[in-house]
Amino acid sequence: MLRRTLPAFALFALLAAPVAGVEDSHGSGATGIEKGREINGTCAACHGDNGAGGKKGEYPRIAGQRSAYLEQQLRNFRARSRVNIPMFPYTQERELSDQDIKDVSAFLAGIKLETRMPTYTGNEDALTRLKMAEAVMIIPRAEGDVKNGATIYKDNCAHCHGKDGMGRSAFPMLVGQYTAYLKRQVELYLKGDRPHDDEGTKGVLNDLKLQDIDDVLAYLTTLQESGE
Repeated sequence: MLRRTLPAFALFALLAAPVAGVEDSHGSGATGIEKGREINGTCAACHGDNGAGGKKGEYPRIAGQRSAYLEQQLRNFRARSRVNIPMFPYTQERELSDQDIKDVSAFLAGIKLETRMPTYTGNEDALTRLKMAEAVMIIPRAEGDVKNGATIYKDNCAHCHGKDGMGRSAFPMLVGQYTAYLKRQVELYLKGDRPHDDEGTKGVLNDLKLQDIDDVLAYLTTLQESGE
């Protein structure tokens, strides 16, 4: 997000490839969305042009994530209330103002990634086909008891994250996120290295068995097609 030192390769990627499926449904306005698109040029170096993340969850998906959640996390990185050394310098106010945070969060929240491979007409050139494929993100099914995961999720998680896993307000979308990334965040919550909610480091996850958590993660991977 470091706008003033935007790497040449990130700027080229930004200009050469418009992000697929961006919807201005978050009230930022056209100017804010375009500014967010510009700022995303630096985010793309790790999270990809479409915000799909990468390296099997080392870099999380941020496309389609709740804008309020993205704003909150960027501010947490800045304040070091959520420790993330690589992100810290990019979130400093001299590099990313409060308005910049709002704009890039709105831009990312408006990116829609499909959950099914596109149907080609045969008239597309190779670059168009590539861009269509890059706008698709399918999380592999995770191992676990999906039926148990559904029960645990509905009883313990749906109130905040939504029955479809798409999140609510500042509570993040879980559907379509890398399972490995979610597992890593769960580990941080359980160790007390990251607060799970406003009540602090202790939360509902501390009351669940590890197998139940794995089952919830397995259940989430079954919601991709309906979580649109």
